[in-house]
Amino acid sequence: MRAVVVEAHETSEHEERDEPGPGRLVARAWTQWVTTVARVVLAGVLFWAGWVKFNEPPALQRQAVEAYELLPSGVAGAVGYGLPVLEMVLALLLVVGFATRFSAVISALLMVVFIAGIASVWARGLNIDCGCFGGGGTVAEGDTKYLQEILRDLGFLALAVWTAVFPPGRLSLDRRLGL
Repeated sequence: MRAVVVEAHETSEHEERDEPGPGRLVARAWTQWVTTVARVVLAGVLFWAGWVKFNEPPALQRQAVEAYELLPSGVAGAVGYGLPVLEMVLALLLVVGFATRFSAVISALLMVVFIAGIASVWARGLNIDCGCFGGGGTVAEGDTKYLQEILRDLGFLALAVWTAVFPPGRLSLDRRLGL
């Protein structure tokens, strides 16, 4: 038989009870509040963008998507009509904190698509308004703001990624339901 040597190490009172120490509790509380702010800001942006587009005439919604010259006409129309609804649904889920991680991941993917679309028109030399908050379509040369739009959307992407990594935050339905 072999003898097994077990090295003992000192454990604190918190480790024995498997509870986080005071420093960890403060960090966790801080992280949850940052998530809440990120969730609400992202929800506000998505709702505003969706609401403005939703209230535009369908022809303008379609025109904004067609200006990117990436999708066939029929698909561009469906995206033009469906995107505002998707944005508002994501905003609602985020603001109440339900399916938080899922909503944040879909929001992040949406921001990646927006960034890629803007980068694509910029690289191809097209002159369009992104239509992110309504409007859209062709603009005069020099009236584009592609870099600002990409940087803005990178900021929104960062909020979505933070929310996906550290869900659900405070004041959320997920937290209330124990999800």
